[in-house]
Amino acid sequence: MTPSRSRPRVGFIGLGAMGRPMAANVARGGYELTVWRRDPSPPLALDAPGVAEAASLAELAAACAVVVLCVSDGPDVLDVLFGPRALADALAPGSLVIDCSTTSPAVAQDAAARLGARGVDFVDAPVTGGTEGAERGTLTVLVGGAAAAVRAAEPVLATMGSRIVHLGPAGAGQRAKAVNQVILAGTYLAVAEGVVLALRTGLDPSAVVDALGTGAAGSWVLAHRAQRMIDDDYPLGFRLALHRKDLRIALELAAGAGASLPVAALAATLEDGLIAQGYGDEDNAALARAIRALSGLTQ
Repeated sequence: MTPSRSRPRVGFIGLGAMGRPMAANVARGGYELTVWRRDPSPPLALDAPGVAEAASLAELAAACAVVVLCVSDGPDVLDVLFGPRALADALAPGSLVIDCSTTSPAVAQDAAARLGARGVDFVDAPVTGGTEGAERGTLTVLVGGAAAAVRAAEPVLATMGSRIVHLGPAGAGQRAKAVNQVILAGTYLAVAEGVVLALRTGLDPSAVVDALGTGAAGSWVLAHRAQRMIDDDYPLGFRLALHRKDLRIALELAAGAGASLPVAALAATLEDGLIAQGYGDEDNAALARAIRALSGLTQ
């Protein structure tokens, strides 16, 4: 789609496994796009038309009325916004920051308050749907923020996701993302255990997965990650170390709310062991490594 002059130029910060295809979809969706990278030395390699690259956060802020963040963690968000290079200092009043990172609700609330004092709107908008959803523009976006800010963000978010759900004030999107990551932890473990049981009892695990996919056991993880567990091969989609970070957020949130999450706690313990063994940069399906090892299925 040709960029529309009636739309604001969008800035994008964070071109990792999720951010890169999300940024490309913003550009393909008709927005002029400016990106900023901490390390500009590698080729940009963004498959989208008319993308400009800013040399600094101040340059990006001067060009863009809307800025999307998709970085690794809360400290990264706060560093981009308020650190030494301080994007917030350069944003004009009336600008909008859309944070698609996964952080704690407290970080989202802090960012919203500090930016709001400068006349800048903020919405937390973490996403779910994996790298496949990021590439296809079919992510689900979990949004927290003031209603007017969310309405302003929705056209940009619609280029990246097929479902946008406003769940409450700032921080609500991050609370919902914590719920998502807890459910995923249990699902990854359950699929890994099912795959291992199929292998250990002499079944063709691929045939079993195919048969179960349309039944009550069907899930995104079963459909998209079971074969990796069968093959014991975990090419990067979503890093296991990042899921462990998300579980830390969820478990801290649960402790504060008086909720008991025994399955998520087990997943966190298993992930700690895998990270210690050097598997943190593999796809989160590598949780199956732990179940396979416990069952004597090691390569």
